[in-house]
Order: sequence, then C-alpha cells, then structure tokens
Amino acid sequence: MSAGEVRLLRWATAGGRPCFLLGGGSGRVTRVADNIGSVRLATAADLLGHAADVFADHRVTGPQVRFLAGRLAESLRDVHRIAESRGARLPPPPEVDGGTS
Repeated sequence: MSAGEVRLLRWATAGGRPCFLLGGGSGRVTRVADNIGSVRLATAADLLGHAADVFADHRVTGPQVRFLAGRLAESLRDVHRIAESRGARLPPPPEVDGGTS
C-alpha cells in the first residue's frame, strides 16, 4: 500500500461513521485492524455453529431466537465491513480481450 492509499478499517466511530487509515501497510494500527478482523471472522464462524444448534432445538423460545438474530446481524455487519475493506485493497481484475462474460 502506498502512502496515498486509504484503507477502510474494521471498526467505526461511536457515531457509526467509518474509520480510515492513510498509508500504512505494516504499522501498529494495521496489525490491530488485522487482528480485530481475524477475531471477528472467528466469532462469526462460532456464531454460525451456535445458530445451527439453536435452530435444531425445538424447545428454543422466541426471545432466544431474537437474541441470536441480533448477534447474527452484528456479526454480518462486521464481516461485511471486513469484506469491503479487503475488496477495496484488491487490484483491479485484468482486462480480457475479445470477449464478454
């Protein structure tokens, strides 16, 4: 990443506005962002496993399902931000000559 590039960070301000990192690549904030992203992805995987267990349990209550839905929505928001951040840093795909997809 060159000094002029901007990276969407994996967290937002208290008001919900996105945070960005200018330049970087291997500094402390970059390492913190990468670590937070890894933790959030692992949490999402754990939550999906828990969701499968909850939905398989016929004794689950409405409040339990609503609570789970809230955590799933939070996790999806986190994973979406990670995907946006990573996608923005990918190089553009190479152009293909002479055809359409």
